[in-house]
Amino acid sequence: MRIGDFLKEHKLSVGDNVRFLFEKLGIHDEKLLKDIENQIGEPAKMSKSKANTVDPEDAIKTYGADTVRLYILFAGPVEKDFEWTDEGVQGAYRFLKRLWNYFHENLEKLRSISYSQERLKNLQGQARDVRRKTHQTLKRYLTDMEELSFNTAIAGIMELLNYLQDYQPQGEEDYAVLREAFEVILFMLYPITPHICEELWHRLGYPKPMCFYPFPKPDETALKVEEFEIPVQINGKLRAVITLPVDADEEVAKSTALSNEKIRKFIDGKEIKKVIYVKNKLLNLVIKDD
Repeated sequence: MRIGDFLKEHKLSVGDNVRFLFEKLGIHDEKLLKDIENQIGEPAKMSKSKANTVDPEDAIKTYGADTVRLYILFAGPVEKDFEWTDEGVQGAYRFLKRLWNYFHENLEKLRSISYSQERLKNLQGQARDVRRKTHQTLKRYLTDMEELSFNTAIAGIMELLNYLQDYQPQGEEDYAVLREAFEVILFMLYPITPHICEELWHRLGYPKPMCFYPFPKPDETALKVEEFEIPVQINGKLRAVITLPVDADEEVAKSTALSNEKIRKFIDGKEIKKVIYVKNKLLNLVIKDD
């Protein structure tokens, strides 16, 4: 029987014994231990009896309570065990630091901007896309939190921050969208990382703690998709992607496709024998081969 199979059958891990051996020999090399665990058996399960527990106070002193809370809830589903790693804690710390830095890069402009739901209803271009992304994230977050899926809720917040960092606001309306997005992020993170959220909320100019303000609700107007992209195929091969109004009919889809320069290059001088259109999904133009 292989060593790894024996350890698994008896619900042991190589770390149960090697960790004690390393300690007795005065060896403190986590990388070496993990290399041995990966080659031979499963990592040691955290347990007081095995002397391999982690004191969260040490991580809190180094990174802060918000980082530790974020890491624990992001590490995996609440019903499953996870292996504590310094790399994971550092990743949570880097995310909060990125949020902090990006916030302060825009703070002066954000403090000077106010907004209302009514003001943000008729946006265009990237500002409209950012607001839609914000409210899509908020809607998924509320569902995830109800289902105690904290890790996926946090993943959505991280994705939204990544999206915002590609946003290039110009005018007041753009910064109003950015301010709303930041406030939504703070509310979503508040149950998880309350300290940093309260600090940033105060710096936005609010006189009272966040708990005195209503939690935001997804704006159905922002969630509404008016345009979408569909692939255009010629004889079953992808040749372009076009933008259409939602529920556009076949004639609109066809005329939009034929006005596309890439499509015209393949269609020019050839007969269209058949049009296959799946509304909101696909347009396939079947042309007569030479």
